[in-house]
Amino acid sequence: MLRLSVLDQSPVRQGATPAQAVRETIDLARACDRLGYHRYWLAEHHGTPGLAGSTPEVLIPAVAGATETIRVGSGGVMLSHYSPYKVAENFRMLETLFPGRIDLGIGRAPGGDRRTIMAMAYGTGGIPIELYPRQVSDLIGFLANDMEADNPFRGMETMPAGESAPELWVLGSSGESARIAGYFGCPYSFAHFITDQGGIQAMAAYRDQFRPSPRLAAPEGSIGVFVLCAETEEEARHHAASRDLWRLRLERGELGPYPPPEEALAYDYSAEEMVRIEENRRRQVVGDPAQCREGLEAHAEAYGVEEVVVVTIAHDFGARVRSYELLAQAFGMSAAAGQRAAGE
Repeated sequence: MLRLSVLDQSPVRQGATPAQAVRETIDLARACDRLGYHRYWLAEHHGTPGLAGSTPEVLIPAVAGATETIRVGSGGVMLSHYSPYKVAENFRMLETLFPGRIDLGIGRAPGGDRRTIMAMAYGTGGIPIELYPRQVSDLIGFLANDMEADNPFRGMETMPAGESAPELWVLGSSGESARIAGYFGCPYSFAHFITDQGGIQAMAAYRDQFRPSPRLAAPEGSIGVFVLCAETEEEARHHAASRDLWRLRLERGELGPYPPPEEALAYDYSAEEMVRIEENRRRQVVGDPAQCREGLEAHAEAYGVEEVVVVTIAHDFGARVRSYELLAQAFGMSAAAGQRAAGE
């Protein structure tokens, strides 16, 4: 059966505060833990008023501490901003606190606008993007305390040392990220919710170029998909209307909170804007439980993966939680989670 996980960007609803968005992240994580979702990833965005998730390495312990069995991790840490050594230290500490439950998803996207990128680089001089593969290599070495013989950092020990290490994922939305994941023998997650252009080809390239590593013997992939599930297709599309307007504004550089569906449905879209909305909808799975299951299974089959990382945002937080509940029921997860709990 298809395995379902979660990506949470800690969205800020119009009329709510970023602090409320973070509290909703904790509440949603608890619900998804009970429902049987496999992992819960926290995103990294900077300078974006509509998304409160700026520091996954800080939010991860709060989520892991509030849940019991679900894996918790970053989706992802934008490694191009940081020292691989410090990232390794952060996640080795998290692995020590929550052994066997921590994922380290890394990406190379900026995670913000140009001014934000400048602020992130202030005091460090910034790290050129062409050095990203070297950063990935060093991060792997620091996490395992095992550097190549000619690496100048060989012999350093990343603390706290331990027998286990976080599960390292490469995240991306391009063929380049797929090649990096394959070269280093890491699992790969493609962000279908960002773009569907070349995604199937990127996943195929990842499998073709995969080299077995101490971390992974065979290729393992997942895709991130925006999903909104409701009791009826009409209700699902009502709540999904908010994303139509929010994405449109985001593409214009308007980074504000998530609007209510009533505002989105009342908006007077131009013909050009409707074309963009239809293109964005192509990457979404919206509908009743049966439709959402069918849509996710079709995407997973097309990509050749056995895991989907679900991104769900609705202005009504109750509708957002309900979407994850209905999806879990559609895949038989809720019953399985209940049986596991009864047996404990």
